Amino acid sequence: MMPPAAPVRVYRNVAEAVVATLAEIFDNQRVADRAVDYAFRTHPKWGSRDRSFFAEAVYEIVRWRRRLAWAAGRDDNWALLGAYLCRRGIGLPPWEEFAALEPDRVVSRLEDEGAPLAVRESVSDWLAAPPLPPEWVARWPAELAAQNGPAPVTLRVNTLKATVAEAAARLLAEGIGTDPVPGVPTALRLRERRPLARTVAYQSGLVEVQDAGSQLIAPALRVEPGMRIIDGCAGAGGKTLHLAALLKNQGQIHALDVGEERLAELRRRAARAGAKQIRTGLADEASRQQLAGWADRLLLDAPCTGTGTLRRQPDLKWRLTPEFAAEVAAVQRMILREYPAMLKPGGLLVYATCSLLPAEGEEMVRERLAAGDLELLEEHRVWTSETGFDGFYFALLRKE
Repeated sequence: MMPPAAPVRVYRNVAEAVVATLAEIFDNQRVADRAVDYAFRTHPKWGSRDRSFFAEAVYEIVRWRRRLAWAAGRDDNWALLGAYLCRRGIGLPPWEEFAALEPDRVVSRLEDEGAPLAVRESVSDWLAAPPLPPEWVARWPAELAAQNGPAPVTLRVNTLKATVAEAAARLLAEGIGTDPVPGVPTALRLRERRPLARTVAYQSGLVEVQDAGSQLIAPALRVEPGMRIIDGCAGAGGKTLHLAALLKNQGQIHALDVGEERLAELRRRAARAGAKQIRTGLADEASRQQLAGWADRLLLDAPCTGTGTLRRQPDLKWRLTPEFAAEVAAVQRMILREYPAMLKPGGLLVYATCSLLPAEGEEMVRERLAAGDLELLEEHRVWTSETGFDGFYFALLRKE
């Protein structure tokens, strides 16, 4: 958890906004980023200190909800805020909501490393001990801890418009320092968090925000200029744009998704990136039939639990359940069963998920291989605890 802070004055209206925002996230299943943005819009007179305190408090309480509740002895949002203030070394205001909290006891329990794993790493019992291969059990605590750590801001350089060195120089000219990421040739990591949206480098399409682990997926597909490629689960197009850069604008890409809103965002991003060979369409049966046997390469970045990205979206872990995992597994099976029909015989496909769970990775692929029409060429597991990247699984398969 975060170290104690310098003395901070907590204002009642900001504290009430924290509690109300936590209720939106925990009770109404609102995404934390959107809930925080809404609070900022509804409190335009807050100064920078109030905004900073509010955002930090919300995100840290969401991330450490279970540990804070365990230390406070109860799970209501005022108690969570009080436990957070104790951990930060901020004195509790003399408010009725904090009257039952004993700061010394709260801090002692927060620092108790003998607490159960689910408490220490602030996850559900299910996520603390999901079905795992025996050889994974010993490493699981470290992976959960890594998902509670800081997430760096990583950029992918758009090689349609610039080299990595040119993009780094352009960013530095705008006051943004970066470092290369070993093992990921198109990646630049920001030395410190800075807003990017208004920079010339971003607006002109030289860089996109994309985690280093995510940047490993498109190259695994072994694309070559001139190929026909389908991105079957394109979303807003981060990996689609990477594929376009690898094609050097020579070839064709069909980007499919079930959501037209995401495809519209992909088209906007493609225009900014100068990716001219991308066509978009809905990922429905009609599209799959029309594209049957068309592609040299197929990317299936399937919907998943997102357990490899919890450090970026800690509110997600409070929405994850075994039932939800089963629902997305059914979608993954359908995608692996139906989508390879769009691939030519001998073509290659990559199946990927940003999940830590073997049921969505290794086990899902083994189940699909039983059909006998796909051959596994290689597979990879990206561990956040080892790489500092988001957690991923991806496999390269050949269609018989």
